[in-house]
Order: sequence, then structure tokens, then C-alpha cells
Amino acid sequence: MYMSPVHTKWTDRFAFELALLMEGSGEKLDELLDRHEFEASDLLTFKNDATFLKKVEAYREEVRTKGLTFRVKARAQAEELLKTSWILIHDPIVSPAVKADLIKSTVKWAGLDTTPAGEGQNNAGGVTISINLGGQTLDVTAKPAPTEVEDADVVEED
Repeated sequence: MYMSPVHTKWTDRFAFELALLMEGSGEKLDELLDRHEFEASDLLTFKNDATFLKKVEAYREEVRTKGLTFRVKARAQAEELLKTSWILIHDPIVSPAVKADLIKSTVKWAGLDTTPAGEGQNNAGGVTISINLGGQTLDVTAKPAPTEVEDADVVEED
């Protein structure tokens, strides 16, 4: 089994909850440390971690400007779930279909998918050229021909 790419002891969830505490919301520091199984000495280590400090400050700024929204909570949770996704994608026991779905979802959530809004998932790439002929526009789109797949398993989506 592959190891998670996480190299820190703190989690995004901890950074989020610490930001809430620092903004006057959330639980007390000793409760937060207990729940995450940290000691006060861990905070001394975290305060020297530039990534941790930036993460906490970003959460604090978002709480100050936007308040405690569902989107902020969901983002903190999604950051943690990426670790689970990473582990599943690299686990040889997990089926290729599940891995493909996780990879597609991660790419979509990151905003890296190239499917234009309103178009189906059958985009296979291609090139679109627009030519302006003095008030008249000509759009030409070239897409690769569909490829035939032999001996493929059909995967049904819910």
C-alpha cells in the first residue's frame, strides 16, 4: 500500500478549527488539542511551519470576510478527504473504475477539467478556430475521430 503524501502532523481540519478559535468562535484551546491528540508543545512546532501559518491565516480571513459559511466548512472537509482519495487511488486492491472516478472528481473539483460548460462528457478534445470576416464570423471545429474499443467492460453510473 502506498503512503499518503502528507508530511505534517497537523491537518487542515485542525488549522480550520484553530482559526475559528482565534476569531472568537469554536471550542477552547485545551478541548481542541485534546480532540486532535496534540500537546501544547505541538503548537510551538506548528508556529514555525509557514504552510500551517498561511493555512490558518487564510481560514481566519475567510471567516472574517464571509462568516462561517457552508462552503468554508465543506472546503476544510474536502481538503481532508483528498488524503483518503490519494490512498485509494494508489491502493492496488481498489478497482480501476473507482480510481478513475476519484481522479476525474479531483480534477473537476480543482477546476482543471477542460469540458466547457453545457457540453457533455464525450468531449475528446479538438481545436476550434474562429475567423472574423468583417462582421461575419466563421467557426470551424476539428475533433479527433472516435476510437473503437475492443473487449471493454461497461461501467454503469448511478
